[in-house]
Amino acid sequence: MKTAVVIPAYKVTKHILSVLEAIGPEVSAIYVVDDCCPDESGVFVRTHANDPRIQVITHSENKGVGGAVVTGYLAALGDGMEIMVKIDGDGQMDPALLTQFIAPIMQGQADYTKGNRFFDLEQIHQMPTIRLIGNAGLSFLSKLSTGYWDLFDPTNGFTAIHRSVAMRLPYSRISERYFFETDMLFRLNTLSAVVLDIPMDAKYGEEESNLKIGKVLPEFLMKHARNFLKRIFYNYYLRDMSIASIELPIGLLLVLFGISFGSIAWIASIRTGVATTAGTVMLSALPLILGLQFILAFLANDMARIPRRPLQLVWKGTCK
Repeated sequence: MKTAVVIPAYKVTKHILSVLEAIGPEVSAIYVVDDCCPDESGVFVRTHANDPRIQVITHSENKGVGGAVVTGYLAALGDGMEIMVKIDGDGQMDPALLTQFIAPIMQGQADYTKGNRFFDLEQIHQMPTIRLIGNAGLSFLSKLSTGYWDLFDPTNGFTAIHRSVAMRLPYSRISERYFFETDMLFRLNTLSAVVLDIPMDAKYGEEESNLKIGKVLPEFLMKHARNFLKRIFYNYYLRDMSIASIELPIGLLLVLFGISFGSIAWIASIRTGVATTAGTVMLSALPLILGLQFILAFLANDMARIPRRPLQLVWKGTCK
């Protein structure tokens, strides 16, 4: 399969040449997308890199990492590439691992692969503490919003995708900035694409992350909630209906009733000084317990719906 590498370039002139030099002969084309970089990464690559596989694309305005990757994907699709691998230009991702990312796709086992820096427990200590905590929290939210309960490290940007799936993504609706990787997983789930985690180690040097946790956290929470609601509607009410479609609303209503009734009874007891009766307590607790059981049953069904059949096999011969 013809494989392409897409590298979003923004303030990476210190590392990008070493990244380009490490890309092996299994790659047919390399797309360096200068995302309106103030350091003129595109000009730097044109001047110092001699690899004939390299094509530099320059944005006239900054679109974020997601916008740069989409530009690279579209260019690769236009050139007939069958697998597109996204690697950052800051040196944190080892291009030598590229074959491990494309192998499951070439073998028809997956439509999309992504890195996971949490497989090797001996290597986790290299990750800065704030990133470790942040990734753990974001991974749980991502499981809820994307439906891929078997994946971890959702913000990992080392990814590979098959052409048949890449052609069907709604690029105009995918988040263009730091939420890009997680939003991609949500879009892939709506297509029922098979996604696999690939173990990897990350390298941390003097490079600085442009991601500011305090600034993006409210945005991430809002987008996770939006994607969760969309996914539930798409998968359980629009495209299909199952017992889980009933379990979730019943569970939510019972929990809401139990909490509301119990709160009202508790406030009334405080105001009047009269102890709440056992019957009132049970009338509040029983719906709450039953509601939680319905919600847990829904989650069990949701975990069982993780896509298992690669779409590239379903759509084989229709992605030209």
